[in-house]
Amino acid sequence: MTEFKGWTSRGYLPHFDTPGTVQAVTFRLADSLPTDVFERILADHPPTEQVEAVEMLLDGGRGECLLCQTVNARMVEDALLHFDGDRYRLLAWVIMPNHVHVVVEPNIPLADLLHSWKSFTAKAINTVMGRSGRVWQPDYFDRFVRDSRHLERVIQYVEFNPVTAGLCRAPAAWRWGSAYWRDG
Repeated sequence: MTEFKGWTSRGYLPHFDTPGTVQAVTFRLADSLPTDVFERILADHPPTEQVEAVEMLLDGGRGECLLCQTVNARMVEDALLHFDGDRYRLLAWVIMPNHVHVVVEPNIPLADLLHSWKSFTAKAINTVMGRSGRVWQPDYFDRFVRDSRHLERVIQYVEFNPVTAGLCRAPAAWRWGSAYWRDG
């Protein structure tokens, strides 16, 4: 297991990882955004605008959108919920057609948690789909939650993401998210 390190980077995305820090995390399917488009966003936008630019493109439903298939979305949801209350506290989540948002308070290193979710679900999705190869992009976006007001805004953003993308009219109407389980 990786140790908590504070600020780290694997080349282009900085990550903050420390015990007890609530994190807003986005991870996406491998084909959700072409590499050249992603690199152009990183080059053309200041760091404070990069996540928003990527999110807007992801909400457009790029790529094969493997998570539109119920069996795949269910596998991801089951993985997110499996160790809730043990390895982490899951505060909000939504599974979109080509990406996933979570608001989580991990008590293990964030990189280990993301690796666990992505590795398990990639193997399961490839098995179900009868194929092999990369399912998820190797990296992820994370933003640590600074205070209770920020937490409220982040949870609202996550749960309203299907509404923003035009997939439903209310957060609780989207089957693959925390609003559905709480309010649906």
